[in-house]
Amino acid sequence: MKKFFYFITFILLTNFPAISENNTDKLNELFLKLETEQNIITASKIESKIWKLWITHPTEPKLTELLAEGSYYMSQNQLANAHEMFSKAIELDPNWAEAWNKRATVLYLMGKYELSQNDIDKVLSLEERHFGALSGQGLVQSALKNYQLAIDSYIEAHKIYPAMKSPIIMIERLKKLINNETV
Repeated sequence: MKKFFYFITFILLTNFPAISENNTDKLNELFLKLETEQNIITASKIESKIWKLWITHPTEPKLTELLAEGSYYMSQNQLANAHEMFSKAIELDPNWAEAWNKRATVLYLMGKYELSQNDIDKVLSLEERHFGALSGQGLVQSALKNYQLAIDSYIEAHKIYPAMKSPIIMIERLKKLINNETV
């Protein structure tokens, strides 16, 4: 029985890094495609595959469930419950970028912009290509009236995901806002 336990432990421990590395390889491949894809429909399909990898914890199905539960609460505008679920996921795996990203979103919706920015900083330290976090950072910086920082965030998001139209739209709006304030 003891040998069986050690065998199962060995299998689990040696397979988890492979799962995580496999996700990294898939993400790298998808980001290369996303960076060069100009067709919005094809780019959107690539984006969906990236989000699916991001919202699925690479080794712990329970964490994926926590994230899904928090996302449900967020969709129901139960922001305190969503915050609690995302915080639990972060506590259990502080290296999972998407848990931080979801909590950043909830904090933004709660009007806690500085806390949201702190979580976005963590997301970007874990996954610098997170176009969702960069776009969210644009919203946070806009809410804080740091318009140039918001523009910079949208520029970075657009570099990663050139077919995404919202960064260009937001950059133009922010430039007009800056021009109106200086007149």
